[in-house]
Amino acid sequence: QVQLVESGGGLVQPGGSLRLSCAASRSIFSFYVMGWYRQAPGEQRELVATVTTLGTTNYADSVKGRFTISRDNAKNTLYLQMNSLKPEDTAVYYCKGSQHTNSGPMDYWGQGTQVTVSS
Repeated sequence: QVQLVESGGGLVQPGGSLRLSCAASRSIFSFYVMGWYRQAPGEQRELVATVTTLGTTNYADSVKGRFTISRDNAKNTLYLQMNSLKPEDTAVYYCKGSQHTNSGPMDYWGQGTQVTVSS
Protein backbone atom coordinates (compact mmCIF):
# COMPACT_ATOMS: atom_id res chain seq x y z
CA GLN A 1 0.00 0.00 0.00
CA VAL A 2 1.14 3.55 -0.66
CA GLN A 3 -0.15 6.87 0.63
CA LEU A 4 -0.26 9.99 -1.54
CA VAL A 5 -0.49 13.36 0.17
CA GLU A 6 -1.09 16.57 -1.75
CA SER A 7 -0.05 20.02 -0.56
CA GLY A 8 0.43 23.51 -1.92
CA GLY A 9 -3.14 24.52 -2.58
CA GLY A 10 -4.63 27.80 -1.44
CA LEU A 11 -6.20 31.07 -2.47
CA VAL A 12 -4.55 32.99 -5.31
CA GLN A 13 -5.55 35.94 -7.46
CA PRO A 14 -6.19 35.53 -11.18
CA GLY A 15 -2.91 35.53 -13.05
CA GLY A 16 -1.05 34.16 -10.07
CA SER A 17 0.88 30.93 -9.60
CA LEU A 18 0.88 27.94 -7.30
CA ARG A 19 2.93 24.77 -7.13
CA LEU A 20 1.23 21.62 -5.95
CA SER A 21 3.16 18.69 -4.53
CA CYS A 22 2.15 15.08 -4.07
CA ALA A 23 4.38 13.17 -1.68
CA ALA A 24 4.31 9.37 -1.71
CA SER A 25 4.98 7.17 1.31
CA ARG A 26 7.29 4.97 -0.73
CA SER A 27 9.06 4.89 -4.07
CA ILE A 28 7.05 6.17 -7.01
CA PHE A 29 9.30 4.46 -9.51
CA SER A 30 6.78 1.65 -9.85
CA PHE A 31 4.06 4.04 -10.96
CA TYR A 32 4.15 3.79 -14.73
CA VAL A 33 2.07 6.93 -14.90
CA MET A 34 1.17 9.64 -12.41
CA GLY A 35 -1.26 12.44 -12.87
CA TRP A 36 -3.17 15.39 -11.53
CA TYR A 37 -6.93 15.55 -11.69
CA ARG A 38 -9.37 18.17 -10.49
CA GLN A 39 -12.99 18.39 -9.50
CA ALA A 40 -14.98 21.58 -9.30
CA PRO A 41 -18.25 21.76 -7.33
CA GLY A 42 -21.04 20.04 -9.23
CA GLU A 43 -18.64 18.79 -11.89
CA GLN A 44 -17.05 15.46 -12.67
CA ARG A 45 -13.42 14.85 -11.90
CA GLU A 46 -11.29 15.65 -14.93
CA LEU A 47 -7.76 14.98 -16.02
CA VAL A 48 -5.35 17.89 -15.78
CA ALA A 49 -2.00 16.36 -16.68
CA THR A 50 -0.09 13.08 -16.62
CA VAL A 51 3.56 12.06 -16.75
CA THR A 52 5.04 8.61 -17.35
CA THR A 53 8.20 7.11 -15.87
CA LEU A 54 9.95 8.05 -19.11
CA GLY A 55 8.87 11.66 -18.70
CA THR A 56 6.24 11.73 -21.40
CA THR A 57 3.62 14.33 -20.51
CA ASN A 58 0.04 14.92 -21.48
CA TYR A 59 -2.13 17.95 -20.70
CA ALA A 60 -5.75 18.91 -20.90
CA ASP A 61 -6.27 21.56 -23.57
CA SER A 62 -7.51 23.99 -20.94
CA VAL A 63 -4.16 24.06 -19.13
CA LYS A 64 -1.66 23.66 -21.98
CA GLY A 65 0.99 26.35 -21.87
CA ARG A 66 0.09 27.32 -18.30
CA PHE A 67 0.64 24.18 -16.20
CA THR A 68 3.70 21.95 -16.00
CA ILE A 69 3.73 18.47 -14.50
CA SER A 70 6.91 16.82 -13.29
CA ARG A 71 8.00 13.95 -11.10
CA ASP A 72 11.08 13.50 -8.95
CA ASN A 73 11.54 9.79 -8.43
CA ALA A 74 14.41 10.37 -6.00
CA LYS A 75 12.15 12.46 -3.75
CA ASN A 76 9.06 10.30 -4.34
CA THR A 77 7.16 13.43 -5.28
CA LEU A 78 4.92 14.60 -8.10
CA TYR A 79 4.55 18.31 -8.87
CA LEU A 80 2.20 20.58 -10.73
CA GLN A 81 3.39 24.10 -11.47
CA MET A 82 0.38 26.27 -12.26
CA ASN A 83 0.89 29.70 -13.81
CA SER A 84 -1.51 32.30 -15.18
CA LEU A 85 -4.27 30.89 -13.05
CA LYS A 86 -7.87 31.61 -13.96
CA PRO A 87 -11.05 31.50 -11.86
CA GLU A 88 -12.12 28.42 -13.82
CA ASP A 89 -9.10 26.57 -12.42
CA THR A 90 -10.79 26.62 -9.02
CA ALA A 91 -11.23 23.02 -7.88
CA VAL A 92 -9.98 20.32 -5.57
CA TYR A 93 -6.84 18.89 -7.11
CA TYR A 94 -6.00 15.21 -6.69
CA CYS A 95 -2.91 13.24 -7.57
CA LYS A 96 -3.04 9.68 -8.79
CA GLY A 97 -0.48 6.98 -9.29
CA SER A 98 -1.03 3.87 -11.37
CA GLN A 99 0.98 0.70 -11.14
CA HIS A 100 0.84 -2.79 -12.58
CA THR A 101 0.05 -5.61 -10.17
CA ASN A 102 -0.50 -9.34 -10.55
CA SER A 103 -4.22 -8.55 -10.45
CA GLY A 104 -3.98 -5.87 -13.11
CA PRO A 105 -3.57 -2.08 -12.96
CA MET A 106 -4.13 -0.44 -9.59
CA ASP A 107 -4.73 3.25 -8.94
CA TYR A 108 -3.85 5.17 -5.81
CA TRP A 109 -5.38 8.57 -5.03
CA GLY A 110 -4.50 11.34 -2.66
CA GLN A 111 -7.04 13.15 -0.50
CA GLY A 112 -6.96 16.35 -2.55
CA THR A 113 -5.96 19.95 -2.04
CA GLN A 114 -8.18 22.97 -2.64
CA VAL A 115 -7.16 25.58 -5.18
CA THR A 116 -9.23 28.76 -5.29
CA VAL A 117 -8.58 31.46 -7.87
CA SER A 118 -10.38 34.63 -6.99
CA SER A 119 -9.84 38.35 -6.61
